[in-house]
Amino acid sequence: MPLIVKDYTWTQTETIVYINVPLKGVKVGKVDIFSTDEYLKVNFPPFLFEAFLSEPIDDDKSTAKIGNGVAVFTLQKKKERLWEHLVINNNDKDKLREIRERALLKAQEKLAAESKAKATKTQEERKYALETMMKLEEEERARIQKMKDDEREKATAELEAWKLKQRQIAEEEAQLKLQSQRIKVYKQSRSEKIHVPRTSDRCKVKHDQKTSVQSISKKKQVDLPAPRSTGNIQIKFTPRVFPTALRESRVPEEEEWLQKQAEARRAINADLAELKDLTEEERNPDWLKEKGDKLFATGNYLAAINAYSLAIKLNRAIPAIYSNRAACHLKLRNLHKAIEDSSWALDLLTPPVAGNAGARTRAHVRRGTAFCELELYTEGLQDYQAALKIDPQNETLQADTHKIRQIIQGSAPCPELIKQ
Repeated sequence: MPLIVKDYTWTQTETIVYINVPLKGVKVGKVDIFSTDEYLKVNFPPFLFEAFLSEPIDDDKSTAKIGNGVAVFTLQKKKERLWEHLVINNNDKDKLREIRERALLKAQEKLAAESKAKATKTQEERKYALETMMKLEEEERARIQKMKDDEREKATAELEAWKLKQRQIAEEEAQLKLQSQRIKVYKQSRSEKIHVPRTSDRCKVKHDQKTSVQSISKKKQVDLPAPRSTGNIQIKFTPRVFPTALRESRVPEEEEWLQKQAEARRAINADLAELKDLTEEERNPDWLKEKGDKLFATGNYLAAINAYSLAIKLNRAIPAIYSNRAACHLKLRNLHKAIEDSSWALDLLTPPVAGNAGARTRAHVRRGTAFCELELYTEGLQDYQAALKIDPQNETLQADTHKIRQIIQGSAPCPELIKQ
């Protein structure tokens, strides 16, 4: 049976109501706050404060702060006027229970609407990114097809020109052959008549023969087709949707990261005693990682840790395995092991490039969450700030970093709100 808090105080203006609830020495982390436009509850076992407000408030514009042993509420009135009473004077338990249930239903509907809006926004962003990528790929395919068509037309034109030239050469050779036959027939006829030709006739025949031989030799020299001109087809990979500016290019670091990843995939330790009873598929670190991911999704964290641990024994250079095992340790409250695995992952995620930005963000968040669970908020804040520096547009990271900063300053509502 909770102890009802009645020594609270409240003041008001025409637009705002201020309520101070003493926390009776209870730690900030054990205080639970729930509010709607007509109901307010502060639960800090064994104490309970409930307020069935006499008039509605604007819950979205209202705030609550905890610090110095007191919970301070600043409630925005929907109507600008002074209240006669803070809470309704009604001892009907059924009526009060109805108000509680209505408040809970409103809170659930609000959470559902926010979740649906977030899901819709995420879906729209994914759709936009997919459409943009498809458009870029279509343009690239069209450009490559145009280059192929141009090369095909050029090759066809060169082939037709070569064929035409070959026909001309063949016609000229046929004419030369016919002329040579005529000369041969003429010589035979002259020899049959036993006629000694005159000097001028002999000179003319020799001149014609010499001219024919030179023409045939010249035509044979040009018989070969002209060498085909060479060309190169440039192949480019599909560009990123938001490419890095040239002045900020980190191509050497990205190539170093890709080479490091390729070497890590090849560095498999195949001399373990545990491998004797495993199949060929189970000796693959990537297969073990996928198995661990599926076990994690089903909530079997211990089995997932076993799969990740065997994958690490096979290959100690894959950062994603350490980071995923850190997530399992967080779920099982093995906070020091979560910090250790996250640190290993961050050591392997070098050099820092766009290709491993998401992995570095997750590793920082997981280590920062483990620090905060150990109430080492300063160290946790450093990791969250590092993650926010990598992904500055992440609204969830912004909110969690702000909450940790409030915890350090002593004015945070609840450290359990920090996301893992």
